[in-house]
Amino acid sequence: MVDALVSHGTGTAEPVAVTAADRAQWRDRLLRAGRDLFAAYGYAHTTVEQLCAEARVPVRAFHQQFPSREALLIALYDEVATSGLRASEEAMLSEGMEECATEERFRRLFAAYVRGVTADPRAARVAFVEALGVSRAVDDHLAMWRTMWAEFLRCEARRAAERGEVGDGNQRVAVTVMTHSVEELLAHHARRPRQVTPEWLTEELTRLSLTMLGSP
Repeated sequence: MVDALVSHGTGTAEPVAVTAADRAQWRDRLLRAGRDLFAAYGYAHTTVEQLCAEARVPVRAFHQQFPSREALLIALYDEVATSGLRASEEAMLSEGMEECATEERFRRLFAAYVRGVTADPRAARVAFVEALGVSRAVDDHLAMWRTMWAEFLRCEARRAAERGEVGDGNQRVAVTVMTHSVEELLAHHARRPRQVTPEWLTEELTRLSLTMLGSP
């Protein structure tokens, strides 16, 4: 257990035991505060003190949960990325996915992914706008996710090529461009969610992917 100091209105502070449940609640509050403040005011303009005030936790609680603001930002990004991953996995296991044509397969995969990552507009803005260009450490973390998604898309491209539904050219280059296109379109959505709807994103990502892979 970790001891914390709390005031009882007497002008003095007394140590109390902090439980694992307390720490989990602090973390949840800080994640929610980061999601709200980073989305509303920007990562660069939000301080640790503001985060703690919004979360109603002591500043030392922040440093017990996260070594830096960057760590909080990465945790928020991971929440969004994981939501997209789980949604895509569920789509892959859905009925009829193994038999459907590549175009429909891509559409269903992108629809699931887009729904997963855009369900919370605040979280989407943090992940696809505020997390960009923050630092080398954050960039490297995002690149790790990008590499994983690129491998997933390469597998899908190989499957489509084997079925004769896309070209058999340099898929690695096409997938790299596709991966960056996904990020750019999601950032566009995060900035203008009313103009760039999830449905439009799904159709655009499907169209771009098929074009880049050389679909007839």
